[in-house]
Amino acid sequence: MTAPIKRIKVLIVDDSSVVRSTLSEVLSSDPEIEVIATAGDPYIAVERISKEVPDVITLDVEMPRMDGLTFLQKLMVQHPIPVIIISSLVGKGSESAWKALEHGAVEIIAKPQLGTKAFIEESRILICDAVKAAFKAGVRKKVAPMEVPVPKLNADVMLARASSNAMVQTTEKIIAVGASTGGTDAIRVFLEMLPSDSPGIVIVQHMPEHFTRSFADRLNSLCRVTVKEAESNDSVIRGRVLIAPGSKHMLLKRSGARYFVEVRDGPLVSRHRPSVDVLFRSTARYAGKNAIGIIMTGMGDDGAKGMKEMKEAGAYTISQDEATSVVFGMPAEAIKLGGVDKILPLQSIAADALHHA
Repeated sequence: MTAPIKRIKVLIVDDSSVVRSTLSEVLSSDPEIEVIATAGDPYIAVERISKEVPDVITLDVEMPRMDGLTFLQKLMVQHPIPVIIISSLVGKGSESAWKALEHGAVEIIAKPQLGTKAFIEESRILICDAVKAAFKAGVRKKVAPMEVPVPKLNADVMLARASSNAMVQTTEKIIAVGASTGGTDAIRVFLEMLPSDSPGIVIVQHMPEHFTRSFADRLNSLCRVTVKEAESNDSVIRGRVLIAPGSKHMLLKRSGARYFVEVRDGPLVSRHRPSVDVLFRSTARYAGKNAIGIIMTGMGDDGAKGMKEMKEAGAYTISQDEATSVVFGMPAEAIKLGGVDKILPLQSIAADALHHA
């Protein structure tokens, strides 16, 4: 007799009874998801968690007794659980959105000012997929996995592996960075330590569409290097940082001695778009030993295979250490595959990268 498929356990935290009810209905409609409890505020949520630990939490920002951001921060320090923010306070580039991402939220879904119930119903697929992605990206279970694995595409769908490691005709160094949960703050710390003439940098940070441009603008105002959201054919040059747009893959390309990026649509790779694996594979192919790869905090394994390919192509590779990572998933997977040359605390990565540039 076939054992039942283990469902993803979700805790809904929102002070609106209407939203709790609607979200419960939406999530419960998916056979792979089970809503184990709801809570009107973080204190009730803590009681629910003490009785049964969920796989994923959906969380509002504005709530009584303790706001959602404070709860999120405490949760990620004491008991990391993948969290999806569903709130009316997270419009494009809002301070609440950035704080949620910095504290470790996996994804952010904004409620409109009107028609919240209709929005949630229309976004049924988006919300259910976000819960599944958060669960799969962060899962480190001791129990057996689900019987029917979800197909997972790799970087082959965007770019074939290089057939050789021929010498690239340039000595200019390129730094490629990949990050996910907790990465917005880690990237800020890294970039703030760099001088204005640093090697060209390309970054994939898992982030929803519309947030990457304001993220780049925010970093540009804080750092000595120039930071912008990448557009196809942007040159990768000294003193410039290009960040992959949300919901688009970014590939490094080369024409003669000139490096540039290509931004394109495509399927999810390693469950993400943009994907670190796609960026790292293209960097291995077109920059080879002239590249430096950095993998930072994040859930899941996106970037692990790509980093190994970079190392095999002669690149120098760095992983953020466990102590300074919000979630030690992506770095741990890269280390496990043998793709990392050095493991460093966040504060030491910039100096080491520059030393090898």
